[in-house]
Amino acid sequence: MMSAADRPGIWVYALVDAGDDLTLPTVAGVAGAPVRTAPLRGHGSLTAVVSDADLAEFGEDALRSNLEDLDWLAAVAQAHHGVIEAVAHLGTVLPMRLATVYASEASMRAAVAGREPGLRAAMDRLRSRTEWGVKGYVAPAGETAAARATTPQVADDAAAGSGMAYLRRRRDALSAQRESWQGAADGARAAHAELGRHCAASRLHPPQSPQLSGRKEAMVLNGAYLLDNDRAAEFSAAVAALNDSDPRLRLELTGPWPPYSFTAQDA
Repeated sequence: MMSAADRPGIWVYALVDAGDDLTLPTVAGVAGAPVRTAPLRGHGSLTAVVSDADLAEFGEDALRSNLEDLDWLAAVAQAHHGVIEAVAHLGTVLPMRLATVYASEASMRAAVAGREPGLRAAMDRLRSRTEWGVKGYVAPAGETAAARATTPQVADDAAAGSGMAYLRRRRDALSAQRESWQGAADGARAAHAELGRHCAASRLHPPQSPQLSGRKEAMVLNGAYLLDNDRAAEFSAAVAALNDSDPRLRLELTGPWPPYSFTAQDA
């Protein structure tokens, strides 16, 4: 007989508001495990999307160590979010936080039962809505202007031995860069407020570093917006209008995404 220690745990990707006839797309889960549904009997149409998880690797003690391995974490996160994105079109989806693991389906159902009012409220809030992202960057024209103000003139001043002129121009260039960043930051705050008028809810995330964003321009806005599905075109037009109206700021629209930023992450 298999002991409790040998039985696999349950990795939970999302809860989906769908019936028992839910058909999953073909997608591999964490560690390549097959993904399946686990209907939450007694909880209406709530269905968990899960896969088996080896507790030797994904149990509580193992996770503390494995989550410090960035390569391991990247692979697991990619698989986790890949499943969520694959099932998002099947119905209202409530993504679970990374590494939501239970010892058994019974313990998972008990956890859901204890949090059902909050989960139901989250499902109601997310129904027929998706998440869109807007990232704002300091406009490249500001950097170009600052570069023109420094590079050739610095070379000329150095050749002429004009230390005071070099310092003055260097000070002016730094001041121009600060003003460019501040102007873009002011524009980002105004853009976030305006975009909030077109959505059901919004969140501000910390700006990403160039290493994460993949852009050399400084990020000054990292916003998430929960939209009614029939307002996507309106929201896109609002982003385009803001781009045209503020030369200090460059906005980038992404999505639609599963509503990661607007989920009760406590299942």
